[in-house]
Amino acid sequence: MPVEPLSQKEIEDRLAELPGWSVEGDRLTRSFRLGSHFAATAMVVHIAQVQEELNHHSDLSLGYNTVALSVNTHSAGGAVTEKDFELARRVQDLAGVHGAS
Repeated sequence: MPVEPLSQKEIEDRLAELPGWSVEGDRLTRSFRLGSHFAATAMVVHIAQVQEELNHHSDLSLGYNTVALSVNTHSAGGAVTEKDFELARRVQDLAGVHGAS
């Protein structure tokens, strides 16, 4: 089943439920700051696991104590879709577990 791009209103409604997330260009993005490099690395590993479960993968960057993520749906022409927000919700839950801000 094809995934449809979300409308601007749908994107805005979903962003209201995910503090700190934004759309930059055609990608849903968020950066997190953690207490240490080890904590940031652990979070990256957990994000990778979620991405495998969802079969939906983001661009993911690891800094000293930061994790940055950006995602869109290639099969929807590079648009933001519900799949991106599902990943964002799962990552947001992980951020709480890891103490990310």
